[in-house]
Amino acid sequence: MTPRRTTTPGGRDARPAVAALRERPDCTVLIIGGGINGVATFRDLALQGVDVTLIDRGDIAAATSAASSRMIHGGLRYLENGEFRLVKEAVAERNGLLATAPHCVTPLPTTIPIHQVWSGLGSAPRRFLTGHGSSRHAARGAVLIKAGLTLYDEYSHAGLAPDGTGVPRHSFTGRVQSLEDLPDLDPSIICTATYYDAAVRAPERLALEMALDALATHPGARLATYVEATGASSAGVEVRDVLTGDTVTLRPRLVVNASGPWTDLTNAALGEATAFMGGTKGSHIVVDNPALHEACRGREIFFENEDGRIVLIHPQHGRVILGTSDIPADPREPAVCTAEEIDYFIDLAARVFPGIPVTREQIVHRFAGIRPLPAADAASPGEIPRDYRLVTSELPGGVPLVSLVGGKWTTHRALGEKIADQVLELLGRARRTSTRGVPVGGGRDYPRPDDRPEWIAAHMPGDDARAGVLLDRYGTRGAEVAALETRTFAWFDEARTLRHAPGYTRAEIQWIARTERVARLADLVQRRTQLTFRGEVTVPLLEELAKVVGRELGWSRKRRAAEVELVLEQARAARAGDVALTGRSGQASPTSVTPS
Repeated sequence: MTPRRTTTPGGRDARPAVAALRERPDCTVLIIGGGINGVATFRDLALQGVDVTLIDRGDIAAATSAASSRMIHGGLRYLENGEFRLVKEAVAERNGLLATAPHCVTPLPTTIPIHQVWSGLGSAPRRFLTGHGSSRHAARGAVLIKAGLTLYDEYSHAGLAPDGTGVPRHSFTGRVQSLEDLPDLDPSIICTATYYDAAVRAPERLALEMALDALATHPGARLATYVEATGASSAGVEVRDVLTGDTVTLRPRLVVNASGPWTDLTNAALGEATAFMGGTKGSHIVVDNPALHEACRGREIFFENEDGRIVLIHPQHGRVILGTSDIPADPREPAVCTAEEIDYFIDLAARVFPGIPVTREQIVHRFAGIRPLPAADAASPGEIPRDYRLVTSELPGGVPLVSLVGGKWTTHRALGEKIADQVLELLGRARRTSTRGVPVGGGRDYPRPDDRPEWIAAHMPGDDARAGVLLDRYGTRGAEVAALETRTFAWFDEARTLRHAPGYTRAEIQWIARTERVARLADLVQRRTQLTFRGEVTVPLLEELAKVVGRELGWSRKRRAAEVELVLEQARAARAGDVALTGRSGQASPTSVTPS
């Protein structure tokens, strides 16, 4: 089905989402920024029956929110900085996500290799009392780690959750047993500590499903991606369609700036000079290294590198994430994982698993983002507070502006609730309901492990193995894909799977294009699927996907070719020449694709 297109006064074809803004420019709340915190606010306000519009200059969760370490965590190291309120909130939200989004968020055993006993006890009190560490680095030893994990368990209510969503308490394991459990670890360890946080297997999909929930909840909720705010006046907020250049003047009663690291830049575009932000860049690489993946034994390895930076080795989707850096960054410049950072990540892997070589040739994906941290006078980036605050000011015409300063992935629901509460207060409206405990997207009616076979048999026609893949990939929304696959393959004589990505079907890609707000081919390959993360994107695959998506969205052949070329341009920029891209002739090499 081809979406309806509307001719604008300028003669261009307007996208349906932008045409809807032009037809009804009035809204109660305009949210600028479609990262996880903007989306959480969008969902909360939609549940309150507020006519809320969300815009983003890119795709949903395409920048900072896509560049996370794919963890849902309380922030163990934040305890040293005295950020107890944030840790308490974060672990509560982590436990909540295990219940409301079980198709995306799963328990993650996390192991810390330990090399010393008493180290760090002298510098930790100073860091706790002053917020600044010593100029001389001292590694955290077993005693300090034990104290932190004991406190962390108390905040987590570890082992106590009656609904099964809590996590086990931490444990310490001696050297001999640690090396039996993880035989590839550096044998110089004295022990290991293991605690539980959670992994988010598809962070961009979780954000997308929250946005789709908002749209389904309230007819007054509207979402327009690839639309940026360019100015504000007494007439309203001017926005521009990035894809066509069309402009619309929206007339909101209140504006929320949730543009993360770009908060000050957005405010400047609106005529409000602020200096709230002081973000840092965090980069990661993803490697295809089966030995390293096996060495982790399903655990994240979380440890302190020689420079004091807390880093990680995190297995996901058959690949391994290595990260992350913490470098002061300018939001006006693209965040790119540099050659120096790659060397750093390869070195840290060698420090933990010295017998397993990690090489540049194994890198299948790299990504970088800027953390939306507040401006702060800190001795090091790691000491910048991770908590958030809201600042209210006023735009021309007396329109209130609420700016979000800070915010982390794990606390998005609670943060969205706080923003919504402030918005409701400014509007003189009462809260109807809470988002606490409300399932997200495919987490609705998600079966428990013991009930999984029966649920599949009752809701998902076709092959049980394929049904299991779809349930893991989309939660209970996977039943829609299974139904479409059954109908499609019953009526059309075509291959069930994509030729260049056998794990996906044409019907599945059609369903994504129809239902998941795809505006560009990059949306599909980078955020609606794990193709980019796993390093499975090739030129022939891009052309195959562009054909399927183009049919659904009414793209011309010229537009399809342009979409393929855009993805390749992004890949070249992200990889900085590390891996040559092959053309249409000959066999294409896997090509990583990273949002710039």
